[in-house]
Amino acid sequence: MGDLSKGKLNGIDTQALKQVMGQISKDPSLGKVKFQVTTTWKGTTKSETVIEGYKISGQKVKRIHTFVIDEPKELMGEDASANPQEYLMGAMNACIMNTYVIAAAMKGVKLESVVMETEGELDLRGFLGIDKNIIPGYNELKYRVRLKGNGTREQYEEVHKAVVATSPNYYNITHAIKLNTELIIE
Repeated sequence: MGDLSKGKLNGIDTQALKQVMGQISKDPSLGKVKFQVTTTWKGTTKSETVIEGYKISGQKVKRIHTFVIDEPKELMGEDASANPQEYLMGAMNACIMNTYVIAAAMKGVKLESVVMETEGELDLRGFLGIDKNIIPGYNELKYRVRLKGNGTREQYEEVHKAVVATSPNYYNITHAIKLNTELIIE
């Protein structure tokens, strides 16, 4: 039975998750998570981002991850990796997908597959400052999610509503985030 025989559904230990939810309900400070990344320019349009850890419940958790971002050759890059827009969409998809998997598990739905496709079109005239009337970003992103498993249509609709209500990156993309900036000249 795979996941079920180990007390997991969709790879999620729902009992452990319920315990964590109960602990956070009793002490909201346990639910505070702080992420941080450092990105360094590596020439042309290439950058390297390093993650050295995060804080959860006030405790530092060490972990090292690195990824490179670049632009396609047509956008003055070397095409060494996906570009910032693709990472933005990929990060959004991964967060929303995780929320689908967890929400489905919590509703007892066993998933066979989850696939998300996201697309967006922006106008380079905004980014390049050619036309001040053109925004430098997206007016909209469109995503399609394909869920396959043992759930009913009603269960999948409930899962979808839960995702829209609770996914951090769904929220981040659909609401303006206050961005505080500091310029340091060295």
